[in-house]
Amino acid sequence: MNIFNQLKQDIIAASQQLYNDQEIANIATIEMSKDNFNGDLSSNIAMIIAAKENVPSRTVALKFKEILITLPYIASIEIAGPGFINFTIKAESWQVAIKNILQHEEKFFEIDVDQNKNINIEYVSANPTGPMHIGHARGAVYGDVLARILQKVGYNVTKEYYVNDAGSQINDLASTVLLRYREALGEKITIPVGLYPGEYLIPVGQVLVKEYGNKLLAMDEAERFKIVKNFAVKKMLDLNRKDLEELGIKHDLFFSEQSLHDKGAIEAIVKLLTNMGLIYEGTLPAPKGKIYEKWDNRVQKLFKSTNYGDSQDRPIEKADGSWSYFASDLAYAKDKIDRGANHLIYILGADHSGYVKRIEAIVKALGKEQVKVDVKICQLVNFVENGVPVKMSKRLGSFASVQDVNHEVGKDIIRFMMLTRQNDKPLDFDLVKVKEQSRENPIFYVQYAHVRTISILSKAMELMPESYSAFEAGIYDLSLLSSEEEIEIIKLLSAWTKTLEASTKYFEPHRIAFYLINLASKFHSIWNFGKENSDYRFVIGNNKELTTARLALAKAIQKVIASGLEVIGIEPMKKM
Repeated sequence: MNIFNQLKQDIIAASQQLYNDQEIANIATIEMSKDNFNGDLSSNIAMIIAAKENVPSRTVALKFKEILITLPYIASIEIAGPGFINFTIKAESWQVAIKNILQHEEKFFEIDVDQNKNINIEYVSANPTGPMHIGHARGAVYGDVLARILQKVGYNVTKEYYVNDAGSQINDLASTVLLRYREALGEKITIPVGLYPGEYLIPVGQVLVKEYGNKLLAMDEAERFKIVKNFAVKKMLDLNRKDLEELGIKHDLFFSEQSLHDKGAIEAIVKLLTNMGLIYEGTLPAPKGKIYEKWDNRVQKLFKSTNYGDSQDRPIEKADGSWSYFASDLAYAKDKIDRGANHLIYILGADHSGYVKRIEAIVKALGKEQVKVDVKICQLVNFVENGVPVKMSKRLGSFASVQDVNHEVGKDIIRFMMLTRQNDKPLDFDLVKVKEQSRENPIFYVQYAHVRTISILSKAMELMPESYSAFEAGIYDLSLLSSEEEIEIIKLLSAWTKTLEASTKYFEPHRIAFYLINLASKFHSIWNFGKENSDYRFVIGNNKELTTARLALAKAIQKVIASGLEVIGIEPMKKM
């Protein structure tokens, strides 16, 4: 029995019985109380129903109490404040969670979701014009872990990278690589302002020489440019893909923007939206609060994105008559929907926060209320050393690229640290603390807890083989796990699926990292108590039964930590 799931089902049943309303109970929350003075769990169901029925919330709460107090796992119920229902759960009902984790692991970790939901999650999508910086890594880890969570709970998920291989920045890339090609042939070159001066393109020019010699110089300019452009994009994309794979990130699909142009998808979506009355010819007003000497007030084709909550209608053509990036976004969203996605998730960097409303408008227009859309923003990453900001500069020997940071600290540290703040808040990445073996380093602290549980079991196998054999056989008296500290950590173990569910519902993978840090902290506290008081030790030489029960507790902690780390994409360590 999972207490959270069981209580939710019983609240739904009571709501049906009292108010003939099952649906409203589904939106009620059940949360762990912040302190023991308010019971173990708390629900806001009474206040939600009271608002709908226009009756006092405490009156509603008392009706629920009358029904729910009869449940066999409830010790007591108190009504608090405006109508919160606080539940105290019997100790034996918490203790059974250990047995469920150890003997019915798959069922314990199970979460009910809509099995027919096909989620397309697009993340990273860095322009293939150079190495990825650490800001890209934050969006990459956030997107990858979110996809893992959604897959773990049963959704069909497609992980997608949108390759921006059309447009002026790619032409600039090709022009730069062509110069590096000439340089590799021995010419003296100068990189003009506006192109890509980074040394990372020197090897690309050298590889071009190895493959083509000087043949490209004799080609028609258009043919040469096309070859160099495709070659450069492929090399940059290979570089980005390699950086991602070293972080443990693999996309299911790299989707080319250029392919939308090549197959006429943009023309098709413009025709469709025109027939729907959503594209018109008009002018755009200048943004309020700013003075522009020159404002483009030409008549142009516009998409009615204001119909769907956007701040202004969006141009689908540039001044030169070519398609705008927004037009590509329209065609791309249509392609995703045509492939069967009924929920689109976009993960964007902090510099794209202005795109949220326009993307939502696109999907609302094309999905016709049948397709959900969520746009998530990942804020900046700031490097610090012992709390002091560090300026990133290649010339000064400091690093900013994903590859450099990965080689410095490793993928597991990067993955975990990127989840130690909510995605929409700036994150400080301390290059000193992440390498410390202390509680100041959260990934070390969590991994150390996992290693310690393994150490406990190994020690018991050696020193108390009878207790270990009983534990292995599933013969343990969980009622012996009755100290306040033991019950508290068992409550937290029971909340693992609740945490997973909340991470899924709100698209907040950081909840997993926070949970693991909290669990590790409680476990280390019990371990440290055992140094001062032998009664708290997991292996107690003169108490076989209590040792057996605590081995079960240690194993349950190990399993949950391992489950959490695996969701994050980190391999649990067995020794340090």
